[in-house]
Amino acid sequence: MSSCDFIAKSSNNSSDDKKDFMLIRYDRLLKEYIQFNSLSALQKINSTYLPITQVLFEEVLALGSFTDDSVSYKLKSYYSDPTLLQLMNDVSNKFPELTYFEKKLERGFKVLEKNIENFRVPQVYTQVSALNESIIVTDTLLGISLDKYMGQKYPLYQRFYYDYQTQLMNPEQMLSDCFIFYLISEYPLSLYGRTLLDVMIYYGKIYYIVSEVLKDTPIEDMLGYSQDELKWCKDNKAFLWTFMLKNNQLHSTDPMLIREYIRPIPTGIYHDESPLLLGIWMGTQLVKEYMSNNKDTTWTELLEFDNSGYFLEESRFHPE
Repeated sequence: MSSCDFIAKSSNNSSDDKKDFMLIRYDRLLKEYIQFNSLSALQKINSTYLPITQVLFEEVLALGSFTDDSVSYKLKSYYSDPTLLQLMNDVSNKFPELTYFEKKLERGFKVLEKNIENFRVPQVYTQVSALNESIIVTDTLLGISLDKYMGQKYPLYQRFYYDYQTQLMNPEQMLSDCFIFYLISEYPLSLYGRTLLDVMIYYGKIYYIVSEVLKDTPIEDMLGYSQDELKWCKDNKAFLWTFMLKNNQLHSTDPMLIREYIRPIPTGIYHDESPLLLGIWMGTQLVKEYMSNNKDTTWTELLEFDNSGYFLEESRFHPE
């Protein structure tokens, strides 16, 4: 789906549909206050959406303690920067409405709630984070920074990011990122003492479940892969696995090695042409094999499975 389709489909939904889930357009509220000095917007910022404002102020923008009486003044002053004003306007123009996206979020959270025990659906809102965090998650909130999904060709990105970073900054990434980051927050993994295999399987589980939630979104799209990069992965899958086995990498706890396979930065650890996030992609292949051979496994059981050696054995993963 193109970014234009992603936005245009918003207008094809009836406003009469019953809404069990609401996406809060906090970005619009903030814009009304910053650019038009709206008293109504300010009151909502300081009352109805106070928890969201606190997260933005303290955790996203790092403007200090939220107990300060000058919070609203500091927000207004911060966002009055000409570059940020332009960013807010560009976000408004890029995402005039998100009804289609909201419906997909609602459906996805319902699927997760149905298939994962004691799953909690967060309150979801949009924001302009001044190019800080793409997705931020707290105990009850999930914030989406629309300014981090303006499309990899967005002119402002060229000033602050490398090309490989903007690969994951397209509107199409928003939906899967929401579910990925939220599941990671609900089922966190401490990297201390973990092996590369542990981490690969962990991320493989998360991406596998999100791919099952979003049936029309392949895992490779979530990773921002081009068709050429997908072809490279498929062509080199067996060679990469052999390389990892021969070099005893799977059971390595070296954090530098793990980061090179997991972080979205070019490393060329296996080959100069290898795509980013190669360890995550390989982890998803392992999990797909495991689930194919253990069809009765629930998503809750999958997420809580914490024996990577046994998991690998039960997956019967032998790429050719």
